[in-house]
Amino acid sequence: MLRNALSQLLGARRGRPEEEDGAPDRVRLPLPPALSASLGCDAVGVPAQYGFRLMSHLPRAGCVFADADRWWWIVPAGSDLDLDWPEQASYAAGAYVPAGRPRLIHTPESRTPYTPPILLFLMVCQVTGVAPTWGPSGRPRAVPAP
Repeated sequence: MLRNALSQLLGARRGRPEEEDGAPDRVRLPLPPALSASLGCDAVGVPAQYGFRLMSHLPRAGCVFADADRWWWIVPAGSDLDLDWPEQASYAAGAYVPAGRPRLIHTPESRTPYTPPILLFLMVCQVTGVAPTWGPSGRPRAVPAP
């Protein structure tokens, strides 16, 4: 019993998110050390009410963190480029999220921590009832002909 309690305490210390320098209200989601995050990391958060539905419909999920309010998916850095994430979604550059108590609830079978961002974007749009849009408004969507 003592060994089990000690291992849980040590595991909780290792899995605790890091505070962002100068911002005690934000923490960085800690990735398992065995996973390679060569593309950098951002996180996409959705209200917890959509978490199980998204997880069950994604063919491949990377690292997923959750707390009482939001579920966070790890995506490659820059996955917000030209995507208009729905208002219900939160995009966190550098995987610095509001300081709740997010815990790692899913690790991928592969050595990469990422959830495919385009598929996640489409699924988030579907569950929130928002039509997906692919580029910032006001910008040309095609290169003009000479």
